[in-house]
Amino acid sequence: MSLGQEYTSQAIRRIYEESMPRLLQCIKEVNDEQLWWRPNENSNSIGNLVLHLTGNVNQWINASLGGDEDTRTRQSEFNNRKDLGRAELINDLNLVMERARQVIDQLDPADLQTNYKVQGFTESGAAILMHVVEHLSYHVGQITYIVKYLKNIDTEYYTGEDLDVTSV
Repeated sequence: MSLGQEYTSQAIRRIYEESMPRLLQCIKEVNDEQLWWRPNENSNSIGNLVLHLTGNVNQWINASLGGDEDTRTRQSEFNNRKDLGRAELINDLNLVMERARQVIDQLDPADLQTNYKVQGFTESGAAILMHVVEHLSYHVGQITYIVKYLKNIDTEYYTGEDLDVTSV
């Protein structure tokens, strides 16, 4: 496997095998009121963060790497106050993520080294993937914290794993 293939393979793993299942699990754990709850006006709700992640992936992967039209209005992701129902929120996220998977699957090593314009920045394809992986992880962590705070539950992300195993 080439370095480029390994890089995209790891991006897919982190996005689709870690962040997305955790995000969808968290959305299912909360009721509609909790989905849009925010502790204060300077913080975001789970719903706002899902809108934000949907917009980010659509802009950074689908528009920049995939050539789709960039229709994002970033501030609206944070201004929304329960305008979308749970089903629509999840459906929009899933559609964007399915398209992103198609785009990532079609990347070749040259695409990772090519520069693209995205959100006012010039970034390589590799940097775009890195941004999306870390951005998803960051906000899924925030969402997880909100769910744990509201529900007082263990999300059990690592059930069955011995995380105390050390390197030899």
